[in-house]
Amino acid sequence: MLASEFKRRRRELMRMMGPGSIAILPTAPLLIRNRDVHYPYRPDSDFFYLTGFPEPEAVCVLIPGRKQAEYILFNRERDPNKEQWDGARAGQEGACELYGADDSFPIGDLDDILPGMLEQSEQVYYAMGCNADLDKRLSEWINRIRYESRSGQQGPMGIIALDHYLHEMRLYKSRAELKVMRQAAHISANAHKKVMQACKPGVWEYQLEAEFVRECVHQGAKAQAYPPIVGAGANACTLHYIDNKDQVEDQQLLLIDAGCEVECYASDITRTYPVNGRFSEPQRQLYELVLAAQHAAIEKVKPGNHWNDPHDAAVRTISRGLLKLGLLKGSLASVIKEEKYKAFFPHRTGHWIGMDVHDVGDYKVDGTWRLLEPGMVLTIEPGIYVPTGSKGVAKKWWNIGIRIEDDVLVTKEGHEVLTKETPKSVEEIEAIMAKPHAD
Repeated sequence: MLASEFKRRRRELMRMMGPGSIAILPTAPLLIRNRDVHYPYRPDSDFFYLTGFPEPEAVCVLIPGRKQAEYILFNRERDPNKEQWDGARAGQEGACELYGADDSFPIGDLDDILPGMLEQSEQVYYAMGCNADLDKRLSEWINRIRYESRSGQQGPMGIIALDHYLHEMRLYKSRAELKVMRQAAHISANAHKKVMQACKPGVWEYQLEAEFVRECVHQGAKAQAYPPIVGAGANACTLHYIDNKDQVEDQQLLLIDAGCEVECYASDITRTYPVNGRFSEPQRQLYELVLAAQHAAIEKVKPGNHWNDPHDAAVRTISRGLLKLGLLKGSLASVIKEEKYKAFFPHRTGHWIGMDVHDVGDYKVDGTWRLLEPGMVLTIEPGIYVPTGSKGVAKKWWNIGIRIEDDVLVTKEGHEVLTKETPKSVEEIEAIMAKPHAD
């Protein structure tokens, strides 16, 4: 993503903040996996959204209207010895030349320099509760400034929740963001196709996970947006099953919920299909019901409809279908009103998606569902799950777990399914699974 995209975002945030204010954003810390080994590093989403800076141990400071520099980055100094072990660092010159900072200081100088910047500010924009160490230091700096105010130094009057402003900005995706999200969707779609072709009785869930991850990495997406869910049979009825440890068997359905991440932007796709490549009649009946519910929900994704409209459409379709198939009893109105459908469809139909797979953004505004607007991206993912022993349900339905999920952009005219390359009709799935797997 171009540096101009991050600059545009900083400029927009500073416009909202106004003069006399300061914003402070730390990135995510390195996390220890075991002893002196770290987990693969990923920057904090809010921090990266404004800076594009990929290194740990960094703090972004924005001061609108400041003559010397409006965007200041505190980051690690160059260190040839450490860089020999852990790789190159941007340093202070790189922070300015490569990442657009107006000025840069060593992160070790934060305590010496940042309090002086705070003294000149009336309002502090900061997300409390996200970084305990910086929370404490910021409180100490402000308290010290206030204590010294008797000498004429005014200092900050209060702290304003920065995440509220940033998360509203992040809810609306720009052209640059959508380009990256389409790339992530394309790579994940190809990976899902590979898994479909690799799936057969006798393979292990972790082998299918490896097939997905391998294809993503092969296409340049080294990170997964979340731990892949690969569950066959009864495991498909566990919504967030991530053990991926069992051998798949003939006559089972396989549910795979997986998506890669590109430049910190997520994709999120779920597909369900028969291990042996052919749906049984009960599997087909429930699968086509979930697919019909997804189509009904996607049709409700358009400007002017509210957030809950797709969910309502999915609930009505699934409830009607389960009544017809005999899994539920009663009237359609009573099933919906009493939420009897939740025995088989316990989750909601979607969530925002962007830099975080469950992305930021309010679902309600002033107590009412927010209206969908162009630039928003959400998932649509209805499902039906019938665990073994489901009361009053014929055994032919047991251990069928189905979810179908796509990423959907709200456009001016209606919607665009970003993940449409991933096969999901019965005919498409059976056709691709009939093709030999290319090792």
